[in-house]
Amino acid sequence: MKRFLPVLIFSILYAAGLHAQTPAMGPAEKKLTDSLCSCITHLDQSTLHTKKEAVDAFMDCFGKQSDLLVAVAQEKNLSMEDNTAMHNLGAGIAKNLMTEKCQGFMALAVKMAGKDDDAGSGSNATEGKFKRVDNKGFNYIVLVDENNQEKSFLWLEQFAGSEKFADAASLTGKKLKIDWKEIEVYLPTAKGYYKVKEITAITVL
Repeated sequence: MKRFLPVLIFSILYAAGLHAQTPAMGPAEKKLTDSLCSCITHLDQSTLHTKKEAVDAFMDCFGKQSDLLVAVAQEKNLSMEDNTAMHNLGAGIAKNLMTEKCQGFMALAVKMAGKDDDAGSGSNATEGKFKRVDNKGFNYIVLVDENNQEKSFLWLEQFAGSEKFADAASLTGKKLKIDWKEIEVYLPTAKGYYKVKEITAITVL
């Protein structure tokens, strides 16, 4: 998955400026397009300040649809090993998102096509209300921000404040501050390497 995602990203950036008609979508392609649009639409794009952050956010959404991507390749009789086929598939998905008028994608595409900027916000802390702990091969602590958007953080190692989650249910609805660092890990469920936010500390506010 990791190997051909850059090919898809290139295709999407290229196709974002095209307005050609696209052929009718098959069931798997339609499901992928809708799922990808939903993920992108639910991103808090106000936190994406650089091209890299926008591309990473898109790759995260795309990575979550890995099973659907395989289904689309099978539907179209494409080989996942064929870079040209993946290029064309990426371009087709971008056109689908534009044809379907996915507003979230249109806004994100502008940021992905922008200039590189490594300055960023310098912030590695996020605040929000604790909602739950997800187990997806690893544990993720999920917060809800003021816009009711969910944000997930990887619980990989012991961190300051981790003992409070022995009874996570008692923290539901409480406001937390999560300090985190970005790392790249292999996610078994997605069968690829992805950047995630690893928790380094949690403070109950």
